[in-house]
Amino acid sequence: MDLTTWISSLCLLLALAGCVYGLSTAWLVGRFARRVPASLAPDAPRPSVTLLKPLCGTEPNLYENLETFCRQIYAGPVQIVFGVQNAADPAIAVVRRLAEAYPALRLDLVVDARQHGANRKVSNLINMSATIAHDIVVLADSDMVVQPDYLERVVAELSVEGVSGVTCLYHGVPANKSIFAHLSALAIDVQFLPNVVMGTALGLARPCFGSTIAFTSASLKAIGGFERFRDDLADDYAIGEALRETGGTVSIPVFTVGHTCVDTDITGLWRHELRWNRTIRNVDPGGYAGSIVTHAFPLALIGALIPGAGEIALAVAALALACRIVLCVRIERAFGLASHPYWLLPIRDILSFMNFSWSFVSGAVTWKGHDYRVVADGTLIPERSLGPDAGATPL
Repeated sequence: MDLTTWISSLCLLLALAGCVYGLSTAWLVGRFARRVPASLAPDAPRPSVTLLKPLCGTEPNLYENLETFCRQIYAGPVQIVFGVQNAADPAIAVVRRLAEAYPALRLDLVVDARQHGANRKVSNLINMSATIAHDIVVLADSDMVVQPDYLERVVAELSVEGVSGVTCLYHGVPANKSIFAHLSALAIDVQFLPNVVMGTALGLARPCFGSTIAFTSASLKAIGGFERFRDDLADDYAIGEALRETGGTVSIPVFTVGHTCVDTDITGLWRHELRWNRTIRNVDPGGYAGSIVTHAFPLALIGALIPGAGEIALAVAALALACRIVLCVRIERAFGLASHPYWLLPIRDILSFMNFSWSFVSGAVTWKGHDYRVVADGTLIPERSLGPDAGATPL
């Protein structure tokens, strides 16, 4: 057997393994979605909650995203803390619009330019943490969209005995009609989401996501506050691990929240997916390398394009694409998601495989307009000056 035949055979075997993986994941997704969710007794008092929303500049649908958190149907006291690090940040105007639209809510804005480490989001959280007023803390990124019962369901999950933290799966929500926004949403729904379900089902993953991280204020103090994570690229994962160290689990409810996909060009899509991939690679290098089998269609395509591969190779490529569509449909039905344009799936899979491969080349990432180098333990090292502090202005 010559080298090209050996490579073709290897690619096709990996692709077949990927087909089995995809169909198995489709079954696991259905099983996950059928779990009985946690609930609070109707007449039980609801604990007080502080929602933390770190912000950095404006983004498409920012007002609409944040407004979903202001529309929560929850019987307990709720405080929402927004934080920025620049007094000229345009997100401040969005927060003020929310304050005018929801005068009955307690909305606090913290403007504080102090930088505590390489991770700017965590520095923002450190500055915001002094404003936390309630027993339960829920942290969620600015690009998340939630349903009105979100807070009720998260608090119910956190109230289960033995749970020290709660995080949420998320699905993609295209913010525009751009093909790149839809490609971004597909990456979340047919790669990230099923891979997490598979990883947790097999006990191979211990995830925690910026979509939601809920814990008690006592737990935050016990893990050393946000200061502990000031230089971590994968701060969400690190917070989850720290919460587990307190003796409990990080629970994942059966529902998903929305992640707004705002990409309008290939450059932005490529950069943020590369940051995601390199974050996962640093958190779990072995598992990340093994995830090559999830790229069944591109692998089969490579195998089929090698001279002499034959018609069987094309059949494997067709099978891989069919399995991908089955998985996509299963996820849409299990979580009540809108249908995707399935013709984008082969483009999505090829792009994902290219990004996956390139993620092994270097550790450089671009995050919120700042360049970083990622060292082996996941620590962020700024590649250029982050700029001077501009003082703090709490509001």
